[in-house]
Amino acid sequence: MNGAQTAATVVPARPQSPPSARTFLAFDFGTRRVGVATGNTLTRTATALRTLSADGSARFEAIGALIGEWRPDAIVVGVPRHPDGAAHDNTRRAQRFARQLQGRFGLPVHEVDERYSTVEAKAGGAGDLDAASAAIILEQFFRALP
Repeated sequence: MNGAQTAATVVPARPQSPPSARTFLAFDFGTRRVGVATGNTLTRTATALRTLSADGSARFEAIGALIGEWRPDAIVVGVPRHPDGAAHDNTRRAQRFARQLQGRFGLPVHEVDERYSTVEAKAGGAGDLDAASAAIILEQFFRALP
């Protein structure tokens, strides 16, 4: 090589690390029952877990146990609306539930419009409609992610 020529340095491509999977718990809020599902951003799928009784402090104790078991990065709560998108009493109840989760457990909470999730769960033949609805809500959230 003479002075005018320089050797090109080849730098091997840096292997891309897999995206960091974030775990979520999702809730299908109801005044009598709360469906629960879990999923992560790596697979963008959700799994129905169980349905909890919606009885006051026992409900939050059960949710606290699930949070301890699954260690989610965030929570997703389905918020019902009328077919035209208008709010109703259960909309406000679900939003209050979302605020309570954030306040009690200090995790980010995302609200998702959950219109027709129960209808979809029924059509899919779900045995536990509330938990299946929570899984549908979580998968809807994943579809909206970039």
